Amino acid sequence: MPFDTFPAHRRLKGASAMPSEDAATLSAPPDTAAPDAGGARPPAGDYARIEHVAQRTGLTKRTLRYYEEIGLLAPPTRTEGGYRLYSEADVQRLMRIKRLKDLLGFSLAEIREMANIEERREQVRAAWHRETDPHARLTWLDHSEELMRGQLRLVEEKLAGLEEMRMGLRERLATLARLREELHAALAEAEG
Repeated sequence: MPFDTFPAHRRLKGASAMPSEDAATLSAPPDTAAPDAGGARPPAGDYARIEHVAQRTGLTKRTLRYYEEIGLLAPPTRTEGGYRLYSEADVQRLMRIKRLKDLLGFSLAEIREMANIEERREQVRAAWHRETDPHARLTWLDHSEELMRGQLRLVEEKLAGLEEMRMGLRERLATLARLREELHAALAEAEG
């Protein structure tokens, strides 16, 4: 399936069409679900409101809106009343974004690149499963490998930067230890 066949309302800014496999098949839940004890409405059907998504991901509602504004997250489905409704795919994307940011210290631009590659890999995976011709399947595997190597390159670049930082910190700690030893030796000599 070509990348530009996914609905425009689910696409990221600055990227070719982004898939949301369930976007076309999910129906919007009623806008009448009762709030829970915290005042947030529980998920209805396959969608969750921003309060639940924020709670589940550990991100603030403001951050969720910002990610949508900068195109890191596709605009969510909305109720007739204008409330944002997030699919499980949206929540999983947010969890990946948070992990990349927290665990590896990726910038939002790097996260966008990783997420875009991951979504293209999902498209390739779906195409591979639909394909029956072994030659075509090999082509899809090659494409998936190429995408995965791109992700690996980004991770390795980040790890190389972290390793460089670690080596620098170790060198500074060694310098501090040497200076400490010199000062202790000088103090012992002065006192002795």
